[in-house]
Amino acid sequence: MTVKTIRLVSEQWQGGMNENYSFGARLLSHIVPPSYSDETETIFTPVSSEVKSDGQVDAGATLIEQMQATYDILVAKEPLNVLTLGGDCSVSQAPFDYLHGKYPAKLGLIWLDAHPDVATTKTSHHLHEMALSNLLGRGAQNFNQAIKNPFKKEDVLLAGLRHDQLRPMDAAVSELNLQYVTPEALATESTAVTNWIKQQGYTKVVIHADLDVLDPADFHSILPAEPGLDKRDFDAAIGTMKLDQVLRLLTDISQTADIVGLTMAEHMPWDALRLRHGLADLAIFK
Repeated sequence: MTVKTIRLVSEQWQGGMNENYSFGARLLSHIVPPSYSDETETIFTPVSSEVKSDGQVDAGATLIEQMQATYDILVAKEPLNVLTLGGDCSVSQAPFDYLHGKYPAKLGLIWLDAHPDVATTKTSHHLHEMALSNLLGRGAQNFNQAIKNPFKKEDVLLAGLRHDQLRPMDAAVSELNLQYVTPEALATESTAVTNWIKQQGYTKVVIHADLDVLDPADFHSILPAEPGLDKRDFDAAIGTMKLDQVLRLLTDISQTADIVGLTMAEHMPWDALRLRHGLADLAIFK
């Protein structure tokens, strides 16, 4: 049987060193629309409870083993499309690497995120902050070497980026002159992204959708929507896009090019987590 689409449920959490990302991925797999096609297969990727460091990245040794295991699954299955449900932002590395090998020409990468994730080991020790750097071959050394089909900077578009909130770890945005579109430019239309696809001549795209691109006042299952959090104490940019805007953008992209890869990452369902943790001490649940 031909596998057209693989759904990867990646409970990987070590990239952000936050175990709640694991539960977020499992719950997200129940939220997204189901598929009843014989050509779609759902696979839970191997995720360890270990945090073996490689000396540069927190849990780096564990993470690279998980990335390689995921890549090997995709090579064995040979899907045409990959939907990845995460998990921290580094879950995009293996599927996008695989898809770029399968579609080496005319494949664009859209990084839909409030943050660019272009840090290096000189500026961060969390893999989810350097996921795009690794795909560009300029992140953590061990991961750069493991990525078999790196992307060129010209084939990357940062969408929803809070450019006014960039940090020193985000310097590669200007150093590489990465193309970007702000949330304001996407507030009422998607043409800044769809025109880029057309102008570059892409027939296929992969999209990394970090749910943190969303405004926590509009969508509450993301890290900066933590109950009681003073937003002034949050140490990174906070997304400003509305869910309707993101859904419209994804629809417009799908009408412009084939979406062969889509990642939804960093789902943090606070209400479900609070209920789950709050019930944990009751004997009836043991």
